[in-house]
Amino acid sequence: MFNLIGAVISGLIVGTLALWLYPHHIEANWVETVLLGVGGSLLAGLVTASRSPGGIGQGVSRAGCLASVLGALVLIFLGRHFGWV
Repeated sequence: MFNLIGAVISGLIVGTLALWLYPHHIEANWVETVLLGVGGSLLAGLVTASRSPGGIGQGVSRAGCLASVLGALVLIFLGRHFGWV
């Protein structure tokens, strides 16, 4: 249960940062923001796990948080490019 609560809180933080850093204004409610943050974290985790010998589950780091925000920014860009947003 605490993992789910932690994922929602971190998704909200990552999604909010990504929406704030994106150059164009995007309307999103808190559920969409959480999903964006979680999706960005998953995207960043998949990319970094495929490139690191340790694999998934290395804990929390500043680089991982930055990668999560960058992953969410990529998802926003793809959504705007393909007309999903």
